[in-house]
Amino acid sequence: MSWTIDRRTALGALAMPLVAGAAPAFAATPRNGARPGPFMIGADISWIPEDEAAGARFFADGKQKDPVLLLRDAGFNYIRLRIFVDPSAGYSKREPDKAWAGLAQTVKLGKRIKDAGMGLALSFHYSDTWADPEHQGVPAAWKDHDAPALARAVEAHTRDTLKAMRGGGAPVDMAVIGNEITFGMLWPHGRVRLSTSTGNPVTDANHRNAGAVGGFDTFALFLRSGVAGAKAAEPGILIQLHNHLGRHWPILQEWTDALIARRVEFDVIGLSCYQQRAEGDWAGSFANFVRRYPDKGLLVAEYSSRKRYLNDLVHALPGKHGWGTFIWEPTRHQEAVFDLNGRNAGGGPKPNLISQGLNSAEAPGGLAGAAPAAPPAPKTGPMGKDGDYVANPLLDLYGEMAKAYREER
Repeated sequence: MSWTIDRRTALGALAMPLVAGAAPAFAATPRNGARPGPFMIGADISWIPEDEAAGARFFADGKQKDPVLLLRDAGFNYIRLRIFVDPSAGYSKREPDKAWAGLAQTVKLGKRIKDAGMGLALSFHYSDTWADPEHQGVPAAWKDHDAPALARAVEAHTRDTLKAMRGGGAPVDMAVIGNEITFGMLWPHGRVRLSTSTGNPVTDANHRNAGAVGGFDTFALFLRSGVAGAKAAEPGILIQLHNHLGRHWPILQEWTDALIARRVEFDVIGLSCYQQRAEGDWAGSFANFVRRYPDKGLLVAEYSSRKRYLNDLVHALPGKHGWGTFIWEPTRHQEAVFDLNGRNAGGGPKPNLISQGLNSAEAPGGLAGAAPAAPPAPKTGPMGKDGDYVANPLLDLYGEMAKAYREER
């Protein structure tokens, strides 16, 4: 696998606040598992265009500011965005003309990110709406496809999306081939069952009875197709695979071994880290991973609470095998770095241990055995959330981390 040193392979700006107009510093190293540039202090901010359209404003130090620039100047150097196949047929049905997290909207936001001198990761949800551990629905346009046709569609969609991103001034540095695909993608064709219990009553109940049509062989076919599409569009792009069980080493090992055995090529594994079963689970998974897969990198693809703890764990991994972290929707999810109407915009920190209570990030489908909730009333109006988002002291942590990691390089 060749290495091309150009903006496509660059991993964003230095892990430090940038002044407006400053050129980012890029670095490249052989792909030996070590991070190929500065430590990634990242965030997924895909909700921002919806919120801005609804009237949201963002403030730091008493001044209104473009939220992309606000995060950059606070120490972030990398942004992840999600993209759906046809959100007007799923996620964005309420505002189909906007097609939130579709191609046009993603190009626009991506260009803002690249113009700010930041690295850009694109998370492909191969679905018209959320793809996660409990949902991996086939897009409406692909519903009659068999597995080979789905593989061709994945390759074409990935290739064409990345070409369009570059054409719109938003070249992508890292492609995430599927979102939280621990149990496969494009169900039921690419659904897999793993041999070990997750310790999550929701996941275990759902997957004990799950049918896996093609298992790992078909799942790997889809992943290889996504990688091929990404490389056809951007030969030097970094490839990430995303497993949601950062706390669960046995499943992470089984899953990674199965994909490597089936010739799925990737550079880095991204892990979701919202809760642990026991203290030390994340640290154990990270250490085991870099020992077993010395030619692969590791990053935290999603988290919310325990910000400094998680970043320090990843940064300290030997051989610079810890690439960085991406906080998920820090403007208004869980322990947000902004306040809204005098309170944390995301409601604040959630339980660290599953024994303390299962939060929605670990159990998107709800608790197993719980009485079904009454159907929500139909929502009207904009999909975004308006108001004045005011940076709170949690944002200061990122500047502190950026400075500390820069000095320790």
